[in-house]
Amino acid sequence: MEDQAARTVAGFLESTGLGRASTIRALSGGVSSDIWRVDLPRGPACVKRALPRLRVAQLWEAPVERNRYERLWLQAAGEAVPGCAPAVLSWDDEQGLFAMQYLDYPVWKERLRLGDADPAFAEKVGAALAGIHAATAGREDVAKRFPTDKIFYAIRLEPYLVATAGKHPDLRSKLLSLAERTAKQKKALVHGDVSPKNILVAPRGPVFLDAECAWYGDPAFDLAFCLNHLILKSFWTPNPALQTCFESLRDHYLAGVTWESSIEERVATLLPGLLLARVDGKSPVEYLDEEKREQVRQLARRMLIAEEKRLRWPRSST
Repeated sequence: MEDQAARTVAGFLESTGLGRASTIRALSGGVSSDIWRVDLPRGPACVKRALPRLRVAQLWEAPVERNRYERLWLQAAGEAVPGCAPAVLSWDDEQGLFAMQYLDYPVWKERLRLGDADPAFAEKVGAALAGIHAATAGREDVAKRFPTDKIFYAIRLEPYLVATAGKHPDLRSKLLSLAERTAKQKKALVHGDVSPKNILVAPRGPVFLDAECAWYGDPAFDLAFCLNHLILKSFWTPNPALQTCFESLRDHYLAGVTWESSIEERVATLLPGLLLARVDGKSPVEYLDEEKREQVRQLARRMLIAEEKRLRWPRSST
């Protein structure tokens, strides 16, 4: 199978004009795609192919055409905020493959794990994310390129909010309502997986990766998803600077919102649902032990019940 995959990748590279690769090496760590580093005459590149079934404990299937929409997101984001996404080099939507620039920068998740929580970088993440949303907000031409409601439901709303609702009967109506509300918003181009593991720390600012959940919908999801991870990291590697990162990212994002006035409330009410989903949904975070998971669970439940409408760092998260 590995030889067959290598032949497929080699054929794709040559047929799309990138040339013959001297080496093709599978990269590890992805749960939703196969990724290869390829060494070309022009330099290193990455080739990506979406998997029909994700590599997680629970059954989680997703349409492979998301590969095309990831490629389109990278192109749209790079146009909106130059440098915020790897350059797309070539693609073959029928085979479900695309090649992109290989970038050798640190991953933000690893920086945070090591205690390097830099509010200045968090500011840039918030500003860049707002820039992508602002550039695509209200644009019918962009919306038409991303008819991905079913994909977003399959790989975000169902495994996160809907699956979690099944484990918390008393919060079921709240979680399902959040999923329904999110699905109905059609405002801007959404990445759908803005996690520190998908953000490179480049000298000029963040570079966003892994846009397989690309969707024209509710930008509140992106901000809530990212801020949620900063809260989770505070249980993993406690650091007071994470709260400052949270606030800096939030403030610089909200300062860039030009398309509406009600996004903060949607983010604030969605955030605890996503927090609970990362311990009780189909994709729990791998770095928390059961004691920490229970602490996150109780915090998220309290926040969901309180229905806080302002976007604040939760007091008991550190």
